[in-house]
Amino acid sequence: MTGAVSPLPVGSGGSAPPLADLLGRPGTGAVLLAGSKDPNAKVTVVLLDAFGPSFVVKVPTTGAAAEVVRSEGALLDGLTELGLGSLATTLPRPVGYLAVEGLPALVSTALTGTPMSVRYHAWRHTARRRRVRADFAAAGRWLADLQRRTAGPPAPVTLLADSIRAIEARFPGHSGVSGLRRHTAAAARLSACSTPRTVVHGDYWFGNLLLERGRVAGVVDWECGSLRGEPLRDVARFAVSYALYLDRHVRPGRRIPGHRGLRAGTWGVGVVHAWTGRSWFGRLVRRYLTDALERLELPGDLWQDILVAGVADVVATADHPDFALSHLDLLLRLVPADAEPEAPEAISETMEQPVVAVPSPPSMAGVAQVTVTAVGVASVPSAGGPDVAQAPT
Repeated sequence: MTGAVSPLPVGSGGSAPPLADLLGRPGTGAVLLAGSKDPNAKVTVVLLDAFGPSFVVKVPTTGAAAEVVRSEGALLDGLTELGLGSLATTLPRPVGYLAVEGLPALVSTALTGTPMSVRYHAWRHTARRRRVRADFAAAGRWLADLQRRTAGPPAPVTLLADSIRAIEARFPGHSGVSGLRRHTAAAARLSACSTPRTVVHGDYWFGNLLLERGRVAGVVDWECGSLRGEPLRDVARFAVSYALYLDRHVRPGRRIPGHRGLRAGTWGVGVVHAWTGRSWFGRLVRRYLTDALERLELPGDLWQDILVAGVADVVATADHPDFALSHLDLLLRLVPADAEPEAPEAISETMEQPVVAVPSPPSMAGVAQVTVTAVGVASVPSAGGPDVAQAPT
């Protein structure tokens, strides 16, 4: 890309170094880390010096994407003011902006570590209980620390109720929307509870977590975050995203290794598998969600409601409409025992809706193929070929 380089302050804090000088330093290199096909597409570039990754530049390609980039910069600036202690080292620090073809490109410090997505897509990683348990434990520990350090006044848990209203507004003509009333009881149960409001990442899935020695060493991509939000949103997003891709490398109709009775083919089958809570994987997801609920002083038996809320949140917020619609189809398959019965016409109309084939957005693919490590940027082959799907935000 071409364009003038001009340093712009992030928020009102700190004294950012001259960005033009950073780019002009002898020995500075640049590596394309990820691109995106989402409507608010961004391109991510890592700047390298003799010591390895130094800065990350997120370049918007549209006006709408530029607003998202600015919002992320403001959020990162706000996080630096919170006094997060040792946790602050796991967050990108905003440095400033570059002007690229008239749009603001956010520059932040680079974090080191291996994306959990690389581990996830390694040969039969998700078939091994011990490894899957370690992933959930690492994600849960980091999230618990963030939520403990940033806990504020409590407020009702409206994640599911708000998501249902957002879905109805987003897809008013979709025949499946009428089926959302089967989740009204779950929404009411959650709304009757309250949790402290905390910092929320907003897209806490395994592709945004960097690991070192089994611990989360970095959390990237804060463009959907908030300084005050529902902590259960991040809790649910990790569980939903982890379950979603269990069949990623299995041909339709084939058994998914390590998960007895589970076959690839139906979109979101891993999430349904987790939601039942009967398999080893389902029990692990249940324990992860129950632990988070009880830590937030909520009843652990709401774990299925939280998983449903996590799916609904993706329908409401995903940039890619096809990805959102596939989650809507999945949401309608998660039928709780106390669901309000639906009219036969509505049921048949919903069941006739095809499962949308979702193109694999490349942003996680880039992360899976180029791993930022402590010693530099190392090329890593993607376990699933050139495209590994991401849950778009």
